Amino acid sequence: MDAGVLVPVGFFAMIAAIAIVPNWLRMRERQEMQATVRAAIEKGQPLPPELIEALSKDVRVRKSSSAQRDLRIGVILIAVAGGIALTGVALGGINDNAMFGTVSGAAVPGMVGLAFILLSFFNPNKRPPEV
Repeated sequence: MDAGVLVPVGFFAMIAAIAIVPNWLRMRERQEMQATVRAAIEKGQPLPPELIEALSKDVRVRKSSSAQRDLRIGVILIAVAGGIALTGVALGGINDNAMFGTVSGAAVPGMVGLAFILLSFFNPNKRPPEV
C-alpha cells in the first residue's frame, strides 16, 4: 500500500479506535457482569450489595439545562472562536487566504456560542445546575 494512502487511513483508524475501543470494552465488561448476575439468580443465590452498586455506578444522570450552564458553554465557544480568529490574524501576515479561511472557520463556534448565550436569557430553568 502506498504511504500517501496509508498515513491518512492510519490517522482516521486511530481516531476511530480511540472512540470505539473503550466503549466496546465497557460493553463487554457489562455483558460479563450481567451473565454473572443471571447465573447467580438462576442458582437462587442472593446478590451482594457490592455487585448491585457496581452495576449501577456507570449510570449517568442527564444534566438538566439551566441558564448558567448555557451561558458557560456559550462563553467557552466564543473564546474558542476568538482563539481561532487570532490564529487567522497571525497567519494573515504569511498569506491573506489563510487569514480569511481561518477567520471564516472561527465563525461557526462563534455563532453557536452566541446562540447558547441568547438561549441562556430565554431558558425557563433559571436555577443553577445541581452537582
